[in-house]
Amino acid sequence: MGERITTVERDGLRFDIRDDGPIDGDPIVLLHGFPQDSRSWEAVAPYLHAAGYRTFAPNQRGYSPGARPPRRRDYSLDLLVDDVAALIESVPGGRAHVVGHDWGSAVAWTLAGHRPDLVRTVTAVSVPHPAAFMRSFVTSGQLLRSWYMLVFQLPWIPETLLSRETIARQLLHGTGQPSAATDRDVARLKDRAAVRAGINWYRAVPLSNPKSSFGKITVPALMVWSDKDTAIGPAGVDATARYVSGPYRRETLVGTSHWIPDEEPEKLARLVLEHIAAHG
Repeated sequence: MGERITTVERDGLRFDIRDDGPIDGDPIVLLHGFPQDSRSWEAVAPYLHAAGYRTFAPNQRGYSPGARPPRRRDYSLDLLVDDVAALIESVPGGRAHVVGHDWGSAVAWTLAGHRPDLVRTVTAVSVPHPAAFMRSFVTSGQLLRSWYMLVFQLPWIPETLLSRETIARQLLHGTGQPSAATDRDVARLKDRAAVRAGINWYRAVPLSNPKSSFGKITVPALMVWSDKDTAIGPAGVDATARYVSGPYRRETLVGTSHWIPDEEPEKLARLVLEHIAAHG
């Protein structure tokens, strides 16, 4: 019988891992987004476990206290991808199904493009392929939806604001997140160092090579979007298919907000399991 993986170390950083489900189950890696952590998958994971899968949900770079470097350049997308690659290389078999939400989707897409040898299937929740997302900035109103990404480039101000409970609640519950999940995430946002580390993902964007995440996806891909998402419009989602050369499926959840894993965990789990069954 194997052992649980509770931490993974890479380049002097220590990442906390939530390893749950049947220990002999095929691995699914669950990647959270901003401003959440691995607990954002708590409602989804039990459905995956019931189907026989083992899940690995890391607190990613900046979210694990032991993996919180100070410089914004330390949060570039290639480093975030390498962190997840190190996790997958440590799981039994060295390959996994990868599911990401929000920023976790960007990491999942880029990992699948760069290291298809590690990825059996990829599921992106809410956020389209990075190249399609960038394209949507000039072909639609996505730039207006992403105003906060520009604000996050400012020093100190964003983390100061987000550590205030009223503002954090508006960001989360005000955009459709269920109350219990909002309470959970607002509590972690009181830690200003944790908030700053999460915002550094955005601050590192200008320092990243945009072409590094533009590669076509050859592994089976599923895109799950929701039509009440205030942060991500349909243009990037519509354009994602052109960046996938392997099997591709798109699903839209009607009447659902950006916070799909919190709001519709059973539906999301069903879609992931169908995708894996079809291509795994």
